Amino acid sequence: MDKVAISTLKNVVVLYVEDEQLLRDIVTKSLSGFTKKQYVAKDGEEGFALFKKYQDEIDLVITDINMPKMNGLEMSRAIKSINQNVPIIVATAFSNTEYLLEAIDLGIDKYVLKPIDMNKLISMMSKSLLYHELQDLYKDDLTKLPNRNKLKKDLKDTPDDVLALINIDQFSTINDLLGEEMGDKLLIAFADKIKEHFPNDNFKVYRVEADKFAIVTRDTKYDIDLFFQQCKDFITAIEAEDIIVDDNKIDLNITIGIAKSEYSDAYKHAQRVLYYAREKLKSIMIYDESLNIKKNFEDNLKWIKKIKHGIFNDKFRAFFQPIVDNQDGKIIKYEALIRFIDDDGRAIAPIEFLTISKKAKLYPEITKYMIKECINVIRQKGIKVSMNISFDDISSKETIDIIMNLLEDNKDISSNLSFEILESESIVDFILVEEFIQKVRQYGCQVGIDDFGAGYSNFNILLELDVDFVKIDGSLIKNIDVNSNVQIIVQTIIAFCKKLGLTTVAEFVSSEGVYQKVAEFEVDYSQGYHFGKPESL
Repeated sequence: MDKVAISTLKNVVVLYVEDEQLLRDIVTKSLSGFTKKQYVAKDGEEGFALFKKYQDEIDLVITDINMPKMNGLEMSRAIKSINQNVPIIVATAFSNTEYLLEAIDLGIDKYVLKPIDMNKLISMMSKSLLYHELQDLYKDDLTKLPNRNKLKKDLKDTPDDVLALINIDQFSTINDLLGEEMGDKLLIAFADKIKEHFPNDNFKVYRVEADKFAIVTRDTKYDIDLFFQQCKDFITAIEAEDIIVDDNKIDLNITIGIAKSEYSDAYKHAQRVLYYAREKLKSIMIYDESLNIKKNFEDNLKWIKKIKHGIFNDKFRAFFQPIVDNQDGKIIKYEALIRFIDDDGRAIAPIEFLTISKKAKLYPEITKYMIKECINVIRQKGIKVSMNISFDDISSKETIDIIMNLLEDNKDISSNLSFEILESESIVDFILVEEFIQKVRQYGCQVGIDDFGAGYSNFNILLELDVDFVKIDGSLIKNIDVNSNVQIIVQTIIAFCKKLGLTTVAEFVSSEGVYQKVAEFEVDYSQGYHFGKPESL
């Protein structure tokens, strides 16, 4: 036998259909010696059922012609209606021209006469691997699902589609914690869950990115509300039951964006509504023009251009807001706050651009600018400065190297710089953060928790991290003079911090009434418009 030809068939999955049992057993045994997997059927009807069920796996079909129930050509015609490109080799004892002409008309250009010569069959199978190589362009190696290329091709072939995009939340974190091998197994298991919930008869499933899957309804008139409910049920099923991988129980959360389009825009719209749903902390959303997602998307693109322009053309500035001692009203330090200077000279607050800068992976450049600016101001003005730092910054070796090098080069003033950890609820590695705290503390820097009491902040983080101070979030402070419930929360935070020996800072102190109340509660320091707005140098 041709060893080269055989070696090319080791990863091929074959559907073999033959009604004569003796021949079927002989050929199947031979195929099992050099192909990856064989699906075997005794007639065309059974063969077509196997192809429908395993069409995403099957690379090649070998079939007899003269069979009961559904003959080989009838089965081939049905298969070609599903996948025009799948190679089919016909085996027949007949040299009847009519059969061969019909086979050619179906797109079958290879046939082998019975009794089957295995050398000839292997040669034909090997030549048919041109399709197998092309198919790799349309198949995901890991899950064996059709990939993004196949999705784009399929969407192009139909004028309207109903489509859902499923994204595994925080998959990169899961991958980092468990390792890539375990992450790959998780993706395979998750793909199986999708196929189980969205059966092949009604849906086509694709893997379009590392942690993103697509589902397309086979019926383009499929009711979108019914599809929404099926997707919602899938979310419930995934969240209710852990996925088991090598005896590890893995809890997943997912986000789904759904879109229906008559102009081949379903994928684009599903992408946009998926990102929008994640921003709004929704697990599932349907694209709707009234959401103005397109405008938000366009605004984000504009901001990405602005941020890139700003980084290379010195459009960012550090503004400084005083922090005062509640005992004597004296300024003890300033918080450095980033601003973008628009072309008209207007200073734009970070709420407008910080989130998109993180998504566009431009945020590290802003952090690098701020640390350098803080060191420069400390040296020029002889003041103490506090700057924000996120977990993303702390987990970036490049950013940390820049910080540590600057501190090393400015040891004589480094103790005048302190760091405020942002979005503490996003910390997934407390050891890494604690290492950062100990490193900068060697240079006399203090570290605190910013926006404490907001969102998902909890007291456990104060026990996990050896910080020096806590900033109480402005959402609690701004109405503290008139809201008795807020007063109870703030007093609890202050009492807890005092027991741990941590100093406290109140944000958003905007009036004398608010100031008097935080001073009464023995908050150590205050920051807000009552003492001064953020100003440039």
